[in-house]
Amino acid sequence: MLKVGLTGGIGSGKSEVSRRLTSRGAVVIDADKIAREVVEPGTDGLTRIVGVFGEEVLREDGSLNREKLGSIVFADSEKLASLNAIVHPLVGARVAELQHQADEDAIVVYDVPLLAENGLAPMYDVVVVVDAADETRLARLVGLRSMSEQDARARLAAQATREDRLKIADLVVPNEGSLEDLEARVDELWADLSARAAAA
Repeated sequence: MLKVGLTGGIGSGKSEVSRRLTSRGAVVIDADKIAREVVEPGTDGLTRIVGVFGEEVLREDGSLNREKLGSIVFADSEKLASLNAIVHPLVGARVAELQHQADEDAIVVYDVPLLAENGLAPMYDVVVVVDAADETRLARLVGLRSMSEQDARARLAAQATREDRLKIADLVVPNEGSLEDLEARVDELWADLSARAAAA
């Protein structure tokens, strides 16, 4: 089993790379998706978040209002740490379960947005960073995700710098161009990962 840590700053196109690796046969474990699952209504995770942040982080239907919670934690590093202390252990347990279910010869890609921030690089055989300039990422967040520029800049500032991410990279997937360019880059990446898996 080849364990690949896949990361990239918000707006870099990491999720697009993740999708394309899935279509090539990778077992993708998406930390963001799991982080959503562990705080669904009725979960211990959601109960604990409400215990710390109050009922105002809930929608009328009882689900977590991510935008509301995000606006609270992204502006306050201590509150962000409190949230992470609840969510990260729950995500870790679920990731371990999914990893256990994968075939022995699988290429398992862990889609981890905060890999650099949380010092997780040593957990993986290979770290892949999807990279785009900050201005490109900002334009994508404002143009494609309809974020305000202020909110987008706050999200970028809350994450590791581009330099910090590149420092931990074994492989870099540049993503400044078109989706066709990205497809070719993912082909190269998949060939490299497949060769590493075969060698291991």
